[in-house]
Amino acid sequence: MFETAIAGSLPKPAWLAETETLWPQWRSSGAELEAAKADATLLWVKLQEDLGVDIVGDGEQARQHFVHGFLAQVEGIDFEHKVKMGIRNNRYDAMVPQVVGELRLAGRVHAMEAQLARAHTRRPLKFTLPGPMTIVDTVADRHYGGDREGRIRMAFAFAELLNQEARALQADGVDIVQFDEPAFNVYMQDAADWGVAALERAVEGLTCKTAVHICYGYGIKANIDWKHGLGDEWRQYEQVFPALAKSRIDQVSLECFRSHVPLDLMRLLDGKDVMVGVIDVASDEIETPEQVADTIGNALQFVSKDRLFPCTNCGLAPMSREVAVRKLDALAKGAAMARERHG
Repeated sequence: MFETAIAGSLPKPAWLAETETLWPQWRSSGAELEAAKADATLLWVKLQEDLGVDIVGDGEQARQHFVHGFLAQVEGIDFEHKVKMGIRNNRYDAMVPQVVGELRLAGRVHAMEAQLARAHTRRPLKFTLPGPMTIVDTVADRHYGGDREGRIRMAFAFAELLNQEARALQADGVDIVQFDEPAFNVYMQDAADWGVAALERAVEGLTCKTAVHICYGYGIKANIDWKHGLGDEWRQYEQVFPALAKSRIDQVSLECFRSHVPLDLMRLLDGKDVMVGVIDVASDEIETPEQVADTIGNALQFVSKDRLFPCTNCGLAPMSREVAVRKLDALAKGAAMARERHG
């Protein structure tokens, strides 16, 4: 009951990459970099276990960014000529690669870190991939036409590639494959109209648990400023949750603690596991175990005990390692306290 998990990313050690930034530059290259990525993956698997996190992940240590890490192994993507583009409905600018041809996987994407993590933990293992709609929102289209129909075709093309990698991750022994779709909270109608369908294509044929993570973004200034303008009630989930409730996706990860999301929206996910965000990623303030347990208790009004999984609101990549460790400690201790209260 109340098995804990992280949303996905964790801070990279200073010897691996730049710290406390969203697109960090690597400290080394070649074989030395690959070894450092493996070392960082093992470090965070061990730290998660030591801190008491029940469902562990690789912390996305081998990826510069949660979207571009996947795209690095996709043919038809031009990383040499990145362009500046507004993403998440022009919330902030990013340097993004261009789609210049038909999309194909050049080979396995995340075999190293998935197999390494699986070999070094007996705990359930979750692995994250970017969702099709969010990928489309994080690349510049120079091949599919640039219009709405082109975006849809491109999303389903990416969904096919994601499905290939997800099936391989399942074969690696991954227990949960999660797709990150922050774009669902930006383009709500498109998410309901075709985003969930593209996501279902990405999970086709999987027998492991499947999940989707939908949040209000990393704790960076552009996202924090955007949230300040969303008003007293954040109802973005209301448009996409009904479509997800009808889908084959097993679990939905959502933002909760220190947000303005009405908790009763969780009712729209009846029949799904709900990964409830009990750790704020937009502040360095450390939650107390009591706060975590209280958030879990509040969510129990709308989610049954056996379907509630305490989680972080989003990834912790831009944070300091010390803050991330203390937050994960609070997550585990708060879940233990909730078990005592509600067990």
